[in-house]
Amino acid sequence: MTGEAAMAAIAFIGLGNMGGGMAANLAKAGHAVRAFDLSAPALAAAQDAGCTPCSTVADAVTGADVVVTMLPNGAIVGDVIENQVIGTAPAGALLIDCSTIDVATARRLAEVASAAGHPIVDAPVSGGIAAARGGTLTFMVGGTDQAFAAAQPILAAMGKAVIHAGADGAGQAAKICNNMLLGATMVATCESFRLAERLGLDLQTFYDIASKASGQSWSMTSYCPVPGVGPQTPADNGYQGGFATALMLKDLRLAMGAAQEAGAPVPMGHLAEKLYAAFAADGHADRDFSAIIKTL
Repeated sequence: MTGEAAMAAIAFIGLGNMGGGMAANLAKAGHAVRAFDLSAPALAAAQDAGCTPCSTVADAVTGADVVVTMLPNGAIVGDVIENQVIGTAPAGALLIDCSTIDVATARRLAEVASAAGHPIVDAPVSGGIAAARGGTLTFMVGGTDQAFAAAQPILAAMGKAVIHAGADGAGQAAKICNNMLLGATMVATCESFRLAERLGLDLQTFYDIASKASGQSWSMTSYCPVPGVGPQTPADNGYQGGFATALMLKDLRLAMGAAQEAGAPVPMGHLAEKLYAAFAADGHADRDFSAIIKTL
């Protein structure tokens, strides 16, 4: 199924920097969104955006056609889905988890949900806070063909691209591989700018060359870590907003765990994880991940 979704009763659990914008876009699309978060200001913002605030998960999911979760980690996702959604949400309600969690937990939750009669997809996102608010996220989705078909129009109301990555857990696998590549590429991009500077190159000139040459990457052309060079990025705002270092580190650690389980050597990913761990430990966990250029 593609195209616009029929209007649905949607429970949205988790209204953080990403979830708040996503829930607002579902409400903007005409869905009846019942939203829950532990934060009172987040609930108030959701209400202002057209959602109905709920005081408990159970209140939100009662009568829901669809339950969307956007939560910090796999342990919390597991607790919410297993202990608060299943058994309270109507039989057959579609579960969409947009959190970034480990592949093993995503696959286990798929088994639990399916056994309880709930179709489920893991649908982590790429794009950051601005894309969440603007409805231009990319979703990489794991699940059966039938579950993906049901989830696709709901996700399309929050994003510009909804891609079926494969079976249960494949969305999470795609997300952590993508973000491992992003973390390593950003470090290399920062190194290149610093080396260019020390070799006497004008940084705008270097950008003009590299963005059109074989060194081109998303970190260079869409998310340049140098203020005043390329398009507007968090670098032009004191490295505030965007994608926090703490979140990049979380994804890199998930990738390292998956690599260990799979027996896959990832030396560049491992080095990026070490560098971001040190950067976060130095008090920069809340800064955009491109701010790692300050360490070079």
